[in-house]
Amino acid sequence: MRVPVRYLFDQMLREEWRMHSRLFGGVRFALFPAFLTLLAAGTATFFAVAGASEATLLAGLHVVVALVGLQVGSIGLVGRDALENLLGDTTLLIYSARTLPVSERRLLFVFVVKDVAYYAVLFIAPLVVGTLPLVVLGSLSLGAVPLLLATAWLAFGFGVGLSLLFVGLATRSRLAPAVVAGGLLAGGVLRPDLAATLTPYGLFVDPTPAGAAVSVLLPLVGGAVGLRLFEFDRRTPARTAANQFRALHGRLRRVDRQGLLAKSLLDVARSSGGLWKVLFSQGLVFGVVAVLLGYLPDIVPVRPSPGLTLAAVLSLGAFTTYNWLCQYDDADFFGTYPIPLAAVFRAKLYGFLLLAVPAGLFYLGLGVAVFGVGSLLVGAAVYLPVSLYVFGVTAYVAGLRPTELLFDTPVFAAFTVAMMAVLLPLVVLAIAYPLDPTLVAGLAVAVAVVAGGVGYALYRRAGPKWTRRARAGQLDG
Repeated sequence: MRVPVRYLFDQMLREEWRMHSRLFGGVRFALFPAFLTLLAAGTATFFAVAGASEATLLAGLHVVVALVGLQVGSIGLVGRDALENLLGDTTLLIYSARTLPVSERRLLFVFVVKDVAYYAVLFIAPLVVGTLPLVVLGSLSLGAVPLLLATAWLAFGFGVGLSLLFVGLATRSRLAPAVVAGGLLAGGVLRPDLAATLTPYGLFVDPTPAGAAVSVLLPLVGGAVGLRLFEFDRRTPARTAANQFRALHGRLRRVDRQGLLAKSLLDVARSSGGLWKVLFSQGLVFGVVAVLLGYLPDIVPVRPSPGLTLAAVLSLGAFTTYNWLCQYDDADFFGTYPIPLAAVFRAKLYGFLLLAVPAGLFYLGLGVAVFGVGSLLVGAAVYLPVSLYVFGVTAYVAGLRPTELLFDTPVFAAFTVAMMAVLLPLVVLAIAYPLDPTLVAGLAVAVAVVAGGVGYALYRRAGPKWTRRARAGQLDG
């Protein structure tokens, strides 16, 4: 007897909702889509009142949902760890390949489909509804909104399918994902018009049957190939491994007396994708932004400073690195040891600086080959302090559970407002950069330095804050 796919899907969907609603309270979690709608509506209203290009906003919407899809698609890496029961003492249905009459591949397939449906409703639909002010204040027709919703969902699926393809290739070969990514990037550089046509945004701009077929088939084929290639790493119980912790701790002893930094780095290295996923995730962000800035002028008519734009987006993308550093930790775990949470956050900061910052600087350096030196030097000066700001804000508002607590509407609102407080001025300065490069560069560096100082102050307060909440039993909200 086999467990039906529909049954697994229904139960996983209920499990997801129950887990989040219990973590944050049903009302607080249910308000999450409403907050996203208000956030998108405020952005759309600002664009309309300021007379900015609606095409830029709608193209940006497709890019954002595609990046969310890339992140959701990378769940394949988490899925393999989950199937091996490496994610702690939480028992989810995806762990059940050893106890239920269902294959690992079917479990992973249903798990991915569930996440796609869940996030499409929870994230993507509210963002599209938030564009309705453009119907009143701009030139977006009401009849185009259903098409926008469809292409936004397809852009999300495009990101998921591409990410699953890379994950499937990565389980077979370390070189194959780089080769495929290089080929796709080269195609976007050499034929940007074709790249735009093949994306769901191209379908929104020019809806044709051929465009619809391509926008539907590409993510389906990419996801199917990725899942088919996905190799489940079933190691035998008896195996020999070098004591990597001792060696790494020995090298880092001066800054890592308790071994917390070594543990965090090994957590990332030993999870699926290893340390390469840090470079890969930032590479996807760099590729999308580089193509938009350099090769798709019809989609992005305003030409902002490449250096400042890349620095802002890459620093925000470094959030995923913090998430990976904390994926196996929580305050309750460390509460069983004589280890202050301040020391844990210090180790996370060192790990963040060792992993996220070099990856971002690498892609800023790579940007020199595409855009020239110019504003890339300013971007490099801005990237480090803004990344520190992202780390400090995340540590303070989300603690050691960034993925879970950012589903909590008040926490997510605080995180969003904090990010916009720094990223919006940088975006404005990036647009103004051609007018007076010297003045704008100085202002951008000043904004980044102040943000870095605020981020460091928040990081220093994160340990005491989460210690107090742990003692009061308030870690779940």
